[in-house]
Amino acid sequence: MSSKNDAKLGIFILAAGIVILFGKLGVFGFLGRALWPLVILVPGLFLHVLFFSRRAPASVLLPAGILTVYGLLLGLCNTWGWGLMSHLWPLLLLGIAVGLYEYSIYSPGRNGGLTTSAVILGLLSVVLLVFSMLGTGALYVLGAILIAAGAWLIFGRGKPGGRNKWNGGW
Repeated sequence: MSSKNDAKLGIFILAAGIVILFGKLGVFGFLGRALWPLVILVPGLFLHVLFFSRRAPASVLLPAGILTVYGLLLGLCNTWGWGLMSHLWPLLLLGIAVGLYEYSIYSPGRNGGLTTSAVILGLLSVVLLVFSMLGTGALYVLGAILIAAGAWLIFGRGKPGGRNKWNGGW
C-alpha cells in the first residue's frame, strides 16, 4: 500500500475509535438529550434561508415560522425545565400566527383576511400568555378590569343630555 492510502486508513480507524469511545462514555446520549430541539429549529431556519435567497416559494414560510417558534420554545423548555411549558403553552398558537403572518406578507397575492387572522391569533396568544403568567391572579385582574369598565359606563360617560361621544356629541 502507498503511504497516502495508509494515512487515509489510519485517519478512518482513529475516527472510528474516537466515535466508539465517546459513545461508550455517553457523550452522544448527552448531546442528543441536550440538542434535540435543533432538529426542529434548523429546518425552520433553513426554510427561511431558502425563501429569502429566492429558491423557494412563499408557501414555505408557513412551516418555517411554525418550526422556528416551536424549536425556540422547546429549546427554552429543554434548557430551563419542562415546568415552563405550563406557562408558555400559548406560544404554540404564536408559532401558527407567525407562520400565517409571514406567508400573508410575502405571498404574491396578498390576502388581507389572512393577515387579520394571523394578527388576531397572535394577539390571542399574547393575551393567553399574560393570563398564564399571572396564574390565578389573572381572575383578579379580569375582575378589576370589568369593575372599572362598568363604573366608567355608569359614572364616566357624562351627564344625561350632556355632550359626549355616545349620543352624537349632544
